[in-house]
Amino acid sequence: MKPTALITGASGGIGYELAHLFAKAGYDLIVTARSEIKLQQLKTELNNYHVTVIAEDLSHPEGAHNLYEKVKKQGKTIEVLVNNAGFGLNGAFEDLPLIEQKKMLQVNIHALTELTHYFINDMKTSPFSTVPRGVLNVASIAAFQPGPRMAAYYASKAYVLSFTEALREELSGTGLTISTLCPGATDTNFFNNAKAEHTKLVTRTMSPKEVADQGFLGFIKGKRVIIPGWLNQSLALSSKFVPRATAAKLAHYMDT
Repeated sequence: MKPTALITGASGGIGYELAHLFAKAGYDLIVTARSEIKLQQLKTELNNYHVTVIAEDLSHPEGAHNLYEKVKKQGKTIEVLVNNAGFGLNGAFEDLPLIEQKKMLQVNIHALTELTHYFINDMKTSPFSTVPRGVLNVASIAAFQPGPRMAAYYASKAYVLSFTEALREELSGTGLTISTLCPGATDTNFFNNAKAEHTKLVTRTMSPKEVADQGFLGFIKGKRVIIPGWLNQSLALSSKFVPRATAAKLAHYMDT
């Protein structure tokens, strides 16, 4: 038997790259996303490793619980939970369809919180006590400031950062690593899906592999907050000194 890593949003981008890294590190995988076709392609690529595919849409209110039930039917404990699934929406808050914003919050906040709650006891009681265990939640550099025209998205990532840091303190001494990965602009489908491909945010992007490499290494080392790239680290640091009203104006400018 091997420890198991459950990775959401594994069909592409950062989640796809993290799946490769955890598999090569000796974890069995349970990968989930909406597209079963893409997940099966990932499984084929990782044919030398044990990969279980579970297609699930976490934007549905019952999505996280459905995923939990399907995982339990596999008869495995979860040693690592990677809450990577998430998406953004770009546009004036009043113009963006409320139903789409609610779906975004369902994935970015509710599903992440539910899955963490469902699987935390697995990690605490796992027989694999000598391997890295815990939660890697994927937030964003957006977590450090307000974001006009992506107001709900930025706020959702601030929730992820705050939630994860608080949970880390609660679980100190248990042997679990609770980490937040806060990437900046990354060369994935995020900006196209968010209809933000026109913004200044896309002028400096990191590759998903670069982000995943740093996220994986940071988690294995037990880091609290992982910010890939010196520019993103500088932006996060500057948020401590720049007035929030000014930060909001700068974010608004970058969205144009």
